[in-house]
Amino acid sequence: MFQKDLFQGRAIFITGGGTGLGRSMALRLAELGARMFLIGRREEPLRETCEEIHRAGGAAAYATCDVRDFAAVDAVAGKAEQQFGRIDSLINNAAGNFIARTEKLSPNAFNAVVSIVLNGTFHCTQAFARRWIAAKEAGNVLNIVATYAAANCGSGFVVPSACAKAGVLAMTRSLAVEWAPYRIRLNAIAPGPFPTEGAWSRLMPSEQFEQHARDAHPMKRFGRHEELANLAAFLLSEQAEYINGECVVIDGGLWLRGAGEFNDLLGLPDGAWAAMEAARVKKGG
Repeated sequence: MFQKDLFQGRAIFITGGGTGLGRSMALRLAELGARMFLIGRREEPLRETCEEIHRAGGAAAYATCDVRDFAAVDAVAGKAEQQFGRIDSLINNAAGNFIARTEKLSPNAFNAVVSIVLNGTFHCTQAFARRWIAAKEAGNVLNIVATYAAANCGSGFVVPSACAKAGVLAMTRSLAVEWAPYRIRLNAIAPGPFPTEGAWSRLMPSEQFEQHARDAHPMKRFGRHEELANLAAFLLSEQAEYINGECVVIDGGLWLRGAGEFNDLLGLPDGAWAAMEAARVKKGG
């Protein structure tokens, strides 16, 4: 199904599109013909990803934006329309997450994750849905959640993310029904462990824990970015037009082995926690 012109004439807006899984999805969708508009808080990775798309012959543009600010989101949605005309699809990928003992969390740390993941997803979703509804045009929203949200189990040590991602999944399913008459589809992907340059280092506290996580995985490996990018392409394509309100787990069967992706951190010694917490404070988290 992944023909070069699969997304010809389509324009897709993606948050957190300069790094990690967002970057991989942006590159793949552009390869399949989509015009990509990327946003994030840091300009350099956005520019670099767009340049890579341009070198491959694709179309892409970017703008810096903090998804926690609805006015900023609404403004950059207008900028995307000026660049590419109608934006027909939105991928809510921007996120924040870190490992922490919940009793040690500050209110600001909790709010930072929830504001990016839950509030940011709502801001972007509403900004584009208002445009689609007013213009009587169809639209697609794809939200990136997590296995501990999809399985309704949560996970220790990532409580802000678990709360926020569960909210995003509830939003996805609620709006899939509410906005179906407007021909707006909403679906979600729940990735298991996928190595990335940034988040991975915050979620894998040591090489030993990373090896333990791999050994405990039913498939004895982590996800490959192209696997998730291809799933995103399918869900946004015309071949998936009757899929609405669904959450697709892509984790190689990990959540079936045991609920709570990070619950094994119960065995982490206090010294390792202290080192992680000191590093997070140093980075401003």
